[in-house]
Amino acid sequence: MKLVELYGRVRYAVRIEGISRREAGRRFGIDPRTVSKMLAFSVPPGYRRSHPPTRPKLDGFVGIIERILEDDKGRPAKQRHTSKRIFERLRDEHGFGGGVTIVKDYVLAQRQRQREVFVPLRHDPGHAQADFGEALAVIDGVERKVHFFAMDLPHSDAGFVQAYPAETTEAFCAAHVAAFAFFGGVPLSILYDNTKLAVARILGDGRRQRTRVFGELQSHYLFADRFGRPGKGNDKGKVEGLVGFARRNQLVPVPHTASFAALNEQLLADCRRRLGDRLRGHDATIGARLAGDQACFHDLPPAPYDACDKQPGRVSSLSLVRYRGTDYSVPTTYGHREVLIRGYVDSVVIACGAEIIARHVRSYEREDFVFDPLHYLALLERKIGALDQAAPLAGWALPEEFATLRRLLEARMGKHGKREFVQVLRLMEVFTAEDVAAGVRAAIERGAVGFDAVKHLVLCRIERRPPRLDMTVYPYLPRAHVAATSARTYLDLLAGTRS
Repeated sequence: MKLVELYGRVRYAVRIEGISRREAGRRFGIDPRTVSKMLAFSVPPGYRRSHPPTRPKLDGFVGIIERILEDDKGRPAKQRHTSKRIFERLRDEHGFGGGVTIVKDYVLAQRQRQREVFVPLRHDPGHAQADFGEALAVIDGVERKVHFFAMDLPHSDAGFVQAYPAETTEAFCAAHVAAFAFFGGVPLSILYDNTKLAVARILGDGRRQRTRVFGELQSHYLFADRFGRPGKGNDKGKVEGLVGFARRNQLVPVPHTASFAALNEQLLADCRRRLGDRLRGHDATIGARLAGDQACFHDLPPAPYDACDKQPGRVSSLSLVRYRGTDYSVPTTYGHREVLIRGYVDSVVIACGAEIIARHVRSYEREDFVFDPLHYLALLERKIGALDQAAPLAGWALPEEFATLRRLLEARMGKHGKREFVQVLRLMEVFTAEDVAAGVRAAIERGAVGFDAVKHLVLCRIERRPPRLDMTVYPYLPRAHVAATSARTYLDLLAGTRS
């Protein structure tokens, strides 16, 4: 290949000076045919192949390689053939006698030709993309996987991130409610992948059949939905980028927080801080460009959506209701009744008709039991023999005064003392545990050990009046008699010791 400088001198001599091609060849010591090429190209054109290269050892196996690569398209990405594995199969199954390098070069060229090319897109204001991601976090001293929801506004690049214990319907809805509140409005449309939280089924013509809860959420906030192609994460590349950004920046190093609420406060602070960033290619900050999105948003409705998963249920003979594999207790008076369960991210609310009968902290443990001891006290009052083996009361942390009261009641009344102790516990169905504990403490101090005395003292505490505990009204209550120490009695004890 001749140098560019020689190209210029030859072309000048022929085109400007007017010498012949043969004369130019003699002057510069090159073949006249080379002079013709220099006149056709202003710079060296490089090597040009007149025929495709031949691969005598590989050409007979090209069809097999292409068939393997085509079959791999329907396999998981981590379970597709490597170039080395294709070479081994050609060698062992088809008698290929060539080397591994020629196979690797051909496979690489084929895969590069098959890689998808994308069209740059513009992003109009007022639209959003949403997705879930996964990461590790230490919550209350326990390392666990968290599922974080991300919503991105492609026009302004503003983002919202919140973490949840699981990727569930109630987390999906709660995240939307929080995101709309964070952005100060409802996007015109939101682009999703084909998550089962929103899409119950993809019909034959490509239309999506929405889930009931997603339909309720959409009807409440009046945003349009859009869905990407199945398996094509690049259709919502902006939010995919936000998921990666949050995982690399907001969740590295692994966060240590006391609760999910604390973690989410930290993530929200990071999202607000990011509004001050100025990204490449933009003159204004993310927060300044967010105003363009907000100008196109719908207004928030007067009240937020009730972000929960609703399911019917039935109370078992053990007064338990099962939700997502965990059993939650309800008062025993509702045994065998039909109920409605509302599952929130952090709580479970159970209703019978229009009445809420139980409210529990949500458990994400498998096959767990969540009891409220108060739900079983009415039944234990009738079946007092089960008091010491009642599972709902195991681990119930009561002040020490309650244990003292039970010992005194049982010492005086035996089995009936157990029943009266349960009646004292039932006061917590109406009064606070603090007030009942104060009443128990006051009863023990006065030597009035009994349910009526405790109830009277609790009412006096609440009504802020002095107790008037007339022991003549309660003749069955024990009275505490404290006698003055007698010197004679003391001497008798000493005499007894000498003997």
